[in-house]
Amino acid sequence: MSTATGQKVTVKETSTTTYRNGASSTSASAMTTGEPVVVLGTVDNTTITATQVIVQATAGGSTTSSQRQVIPFQQGAPTTSKQVGQVPANYSEGSGTIVSGAAANKATEAALGAYSGGVVDRVVKLSNGEYEVHNIGVNWPHHIFVNQGFKVIGAE
Repeated sequence: MSTATGQKVTVKETSTTTYRNGASSTSASAMTTGEPVVVLGTVDNTTITATQVIVQATAGGSTTSSQRQVIPFQQGAPTTSKQVGQVPANYSEGSGTIVSGAAANKATEAALGAYSGGVVDRVVKLSNGEYEVHNIGVNWPHHIFVNQGFKVIGAE
């Protein structure tokens, strides 16, 4: 499969890989070629061992088209700098504790549901209990902020 930025990746399925279409469980056979998905799992170079594969929301979903816009990376081009929504008041890059497991998966799912096209390399729990999802592979957003209820509240 290819990422939104065109990088070729291999998704390795296991007997415990789960599949979702929105809030509903589905099977691998129900997914169609070319359908945008979020793959959660462990990354080793260009192989993702999938724990969960989620079909992304379409234009009829709950996110707005501006939230789904991918800003492609252009080497040597200045980074787009903007902020939307709510960024935690005391946030400073590098603060917080890296988390994994169910909380990290839920925060990643929320972040990529709102801002598709990137690759999440870590999720950080901030001192106020909210999460900062570190998004790479796109010029913007680089940090996506998710509250304790796993709703996206802001991005920068």
